[in-house]
Order: sequence, then structure tokens, then C-alpha cells
Amino acid sequence: MPAPSTATFSRLAELIAIPNAADRPTKSITEVFTGKELATIPVGTAADATDAIARARIAQKAWAKRPVSERAEIFHRYRDLVLAHRDELMDMAQAETGKSRAAAQEEVLDIAMTARHYARVAAKLLAPKRVTGMLPVLTKTTVHYQPKGIVGVISPWNYPMTLAVSDAIAALLAGNGVVLKPDSQTPYCALAVVELLYKAGLPRDLLAVVPGPGSVVGTALVENTEYLMFTGSSATGKLLAEQAGRRLIGFSAELGGKNAMIVAQGANLRTVSDAAVRACFSNSGQLCIAIERIYVEKSIADEFTATFGERVRNMSLGADYEFGIEMGSLVSKDQIETVSAHVDDAKTKGAKVIAGGKARPDVGPLFYEPTVLTGVTEDMECAANETFGPLVSIYPVADVEEAIAKANDTEYGLNGSVWAKTKAQGEAIAVRLHSGTVNVDEGYAPAWGSTGAPMGGMGVSGVGRRHGPEGLLKYTESQTVATTRLLNLGGPRGISPKLWAKIMPPFVKALQYIPGR
Repeated sequence: MPAPSTATFSRLAELIAIPNAADRPTKSITEVFTGKELATIPVGTAADATDAIARARIAQKAWAKRPVSERAEIFHRYRDLVLAHRDELMDMAQAETGKSRAAAQEEVLDIAMTARHYARVAAKLLAPKRVTGMLPVLTKTTVHYQPKGIVGVISPWNYPMTLAVSDAIAALLAGNGVVLKPDSQTPYCALAVVELLYKAGLPRDLLAVVPGPGSVVGTALVENTEYLMFTGSSATGKLLAEQAGRRLIGFSAELGGKNAMIVAQGANLRTVSDAAVRACFSNSGQLCIAIERIYVEKSIADEFTATFGERVRNMSLGADYEFGIEMGSLVSKDQIETVSAHVDDAKTKGAKVIAGGKARPDVGPLFYEPTVLTGVTEDMECAANETFGPLVSIYPVADVEEAIAKANDTEYGLNGSVWAKTKAQGEAIAVRLHSGTVNVDEGYAPAWGSTGAPMGGMGVSGVGRRHGPEGLLKYTESQTVATTRLLNLGGPRGISPKLWAKIMPPFVKALQYIPGR
């Protein structure tokens, strides 16, 4: 199956929110598997971004007036369109990122699941909610949820479809407009999924795609929108948070991770090894929630290392637009240089290579073997720094207590994985980890895919949450409307202010006997 056609790229380019795009400077987009040019993309400017925001503001006013149920209908249709066009979407994801077919399908299914979830629950989440008023009977208090206005979304290259559109889904259902800046390496992935939203009935100006440098287009978004959603590195997230803070606008981010897996005595090591392949090497390890550290009780460490090492050495690696390949390519020269530097540094300082450990230019220009190390020490680059590639280190520990302490000994706190003899033991370990999500008896997918539950990071791994009620309500301003009934706080006619002042304290004290107060 070949990469997407020239006609496909030309059609998608027409969706870019850049006027006179044909006259603009362009950036080359290459097929990662081969390094060959697929297409070019116009490079947007700050003015393009602000123009798109202005158009979105006009569209958003009408959109916010539409009933939530009408908005939801568009996303139900969108889910169906995404599934119907999954093959074309997977082709595009593989072409721009070099990921395996299975990793590409992961993106497509995640978009469909997210659209379905929020289309089903948005009306209930956004409905006005009665809460207990200041004075029972005398005060009626209702909480309303008003859209923020325009939300800026800055999406990354590693999951360039779902991380471009899934956050937009929640923001749009909440009544906002969205301006999206996709990563410069993968703009057509974003355009492919946005095209289907337009086909589902979303107003064109309500969601605009403006490709361009983060320092230019991204800065325009943070300076002109009412909320910013970012997925990327912790370093960039800190800078954007500072910029958002200066304007006092809302900010949410999913950032880096140095995620740990704990393997305790009694776990089925062959099952763990199979799952660890997914946890460590899905999307070639270019996944914020991928596992990069494995802590194993010493009594089973040798057996696990042998079992897992054999499984990794037998992984299939290749450039193919069909299912069957376990791991694809890295996305860029920068990525392969980072992975190579981490592995070479560790080997030079005494780490042992259990599996992998070298680039594979015979497979493709940006391929690197899935790599497992032991003997990693604190002075090695890969010990505490996020690699964001196909590299994991195994650390034997005395017991579960040491495993928990080591797992938590990091500034990150995004994802974790726990394997023990029983589910209950695994869950008991999980709640002690300083991590936004923890998976018991899996690597990352169950927590990520539980769209009804919040997902995000502790520490430098993020701010706020996507998914769950918060993943939608963060795009709203909560508004409290309190109505005084029968009697205002000045007291009834005929009662002096002095007497009214004496009545109020015992009245307030009596409220404790009313259920719900």
C-alpha cells in the first residue's frame, strides 16, 4: 500500500487557513520511511493566526447559541466518518511519522472513542446545575457553564491526529471556536482529520488550521486566545505557561514523562514481557506515556531480563503500510540522534545492552532497534532524562518498597504500570505512585483509553487534565447565578436592624441540621 497520493495532499492543502497560500514560502514534508518529499506546506505567519482567530470569533458566537444536542450530532457523524476513512487516515499517519500500522490505528480509534464519549456526555456536563443556596428556600443558586471563546491548540508530531483533534472536540462541544497549530513535521495528519469534521457539518471558520513555526504561530495563539492547550515537552510547556500566566488566560498541557513499570514477585513474567513490548516500544517509544524504567524485584530480575530481552530481540522492525510490523521508524534525525546519544553514553559508562543498541539504516533512514539496558547508573544521560524513543532500562530492587521509592524519585509524574501476583496487590501499589495515570496489568492503554476519567501529569509532566469531565469543563467559565426569593438580606419590614442582627446567628447555626448543609 503506497503513501497518500499527490491529489490527496493538494486537496488537504486547500483547507489551510492561510490566504493566498500558493504565494507563500513553503516547507517540504517527507515520507519518513524513505526520506522522499511527499508535498510542501505553506508557512503561516502571526497575521494568519490572528486573522483565523478573528474569523473564529464571529463563527463562535453563532455556534455557542446552538443547543448542545445539535453540536453533539456533528460529532456522532464525525465518529462514523473517522471509522469509515480509517485506512486513508492510517496511510497519512504512517507517511508523515513512520509509525507502524498498529500505532496508526491506535490514533484513529482514539479519535472515534473521544468523539463518541464527549458527544454522549456533553449535554449533561454543560447543563445548568442547581446547588444549595446560601439560605434554604430563600436563595436559589444555579451554576452555568459559559464557553471561554477561542481556544488555541498546539499539537505535537508523535500522535499528530488524535492530539490535534481530540482536545478540539471537547473545546468545540463546550461552545468554543478553535485555532489549531499542528507540528511542522506532520501538518497533513491534522488536516486529514479536520477535513472529516467539516464533512460532518462543522462550520469551516469555527476550526482553523494554521501551520507554521511555534515561535511565530504558537506565540500568536497564546497572545490572542482565551485558553491554550499544549502537548509537547516540559521545557516548552513551562515557557507557554509563563506567557499564558502574563495574560491570565487558562492553560492546560500534557508534557514529558520518565515513566516507570514495577514488576513484583508472583507476576506472570511472560505476560509482563509481552505487555512491556507495547508499553515501551509502541510508536517506537515516541510516546509521553511510554515506559522507560522497569523496576523488578531481585528474586525474579534475572528471569524477567532474559524473558523480556528475548522477546525484544525477536520484535519485527520495518517500513510497511500493512499490519504485522511491531515497530516502525523514528520521526526525525533529531530523534535518532537523541536515542543514539543516550545509548552510546550508557554503553561508554558501563551499561550492558540486553537487546538492540544500534541504528538500522538498512531498514530505513531513521530506524533504530528497540533497546533494553541493564546496569544503568545515575551518571548516565538515560537514567533520569526522557529519551522519547525505543530505549528502556531494567533496575533490580530489593522489594516493592524500594521499587515505589525509585519510581517516585523523579520530577516527572505522567504514567505508571504495575504488575503483581494479584490485582489487589497491584492496585495497592498503584495508588502510592506519584503519577497522573497508573495501569495495573497493562502499560498505558487502559488509563489513556478510559475517556470518562481524567488523564494528565503530576510534577513537570503537565497542568490540568484531558478526558473526563474536566477535559471538557476546563474550556468553560463557570458562572454562579444566585436569586434571592421571598426575603432579602435586609430583613422583613417591621423588624428592626438590631433585632434582625440577633436573629441571624441562631438561624445560621440551625442550618447544620438541614440535610445537605
